[in-house]
Amino acid sequence: MMQLIHFFKSENYQITFASACAKTERAFPLETIGVDAVAVELNSSTFDDFIKTLNPDIVLFDRFMVEEQYGWRITEQCPNAIKILDTEDLHFLRKGRQQAFKEGRNFNKTYLFNDFAKREIASIYRCDLSLIISEAEMEILKADFKVDSELLVYLPFMLEGISGEKIKTLPKFEERQHFITIGNFLHEPNYNAVLYLKQTIWPMIRKKLPKSELHIYGAYASQKINQLHNEKEGFLIKGFAEEVNKVMQNAKVCLAPLRFGAGLKGKLIDAMQNGTPCIMSTIASEGMFGGLPENGFIEDEPEAFAEKAVQLYKNESLWKAKQQNGFEVLNARFDKTEHQKQLSEVIVKTLNSLTERRQNNFVGQMLQHHTQQSTKFMGKWIEEKNKKS
Repeated sequence: MMQLIHFFKSENYQITFASACAKTERAFPLETIGVDAVAVELNSSTFDDFIKTLNPDIVLFDRFMVEEQYGWRITEQCPNAIKILDTEDLHFLRKGRQQAFKEGRNFNKTYLFNDFAKREIASIYRCDLSLIISEAEMEILKADFKVDSELLVYLPFMLEGISGEKIKTLPKFEERQHFITIGNFLHEPNYNAVLYLKQTIWPMIRKKLPKSELHIYGAYASQKINQLHNEKEGFLIKGFAEEVNKVMQNAKVCLAPLRFGAGLKGKLIDAMQNGTPCIMSTIASEGMFGGLPENGFIEDEPEAFAEKAVQLYKNESLWKAKQQNGFEVLNARFDKTEHQKQLSEVIVKTLNSLTERRQNNFVGQMLQHHTQQSTKFMGKWIEEKNKKS
């Protein structure tokens, strides 16, 4: 989201960040970069007055649930505004994989075509553009759901390149120690991965490297997370990372044994930016490398995962080679300038042909019509109910 905000600022847009979420103490102070932050309500006609007065040229929804809540109101009050959906990741893909994992079965289309897919795909059709973070997810949308490519924009992380001067400042192999994993603990794939490390993978690594430690960072560490902390086993719950770059640079190897999920993994980007090679699952690596050599090893079997982790931890020449792979992937695949230019061109093209694009998207028109009749009146019913309670 911050990368998108910086993009629109670079294009000289005036940005209003509207959210119904309660602001936390760790929220970024948007006012310091010239962005207006506004609190809005759910299921309330006060939003209609707000958005009509604001009269934006572009509205960007943070995930499909937000489009479901506010999209029909935007259509009514600001019919000429371009609607862009930032999917973040395909939620239906993540949910389907999670369900298959819980049932101990191989993931297939039965799990892909779930109720979340019906909602998320409908949201994609109702919008003029949808931002898709992974090439793998672009392919799923086009091949399995036959979504018109005109509605989709491939937009991975938009990052500054890493220079040779920056690389020289990073801690060397001999200056680092221990393993790291990081991720929001409320995100189910991350919590599951921590349990997997605790119960299966870490004991095998620790047996080969008895003095090593695994440092686990993440926001929202609940009691069930903190009770996994065990200093004797070297399994250390560290909680929220105040400086992600610092803790990642101190570590020698990053572990990411995700067993379900979707999108691109921020932990792998953090690791590559800080020169920390990774051992990761196929799910964790999806969409990240694009055929380039990875910054570590991809392993799905726990024994092989642990073996490669030990090998990478002990072998300096191998470690350096994998680190260099990460730098090359960052510069080749996530260059901010290139992706910002492409996004700008797509938005200008859409602005100049909005009527024609919408006429060509009959499925979107149809879904918009039915949404106006269902979601709209559900929202109005909830609003009236709230007035009475």
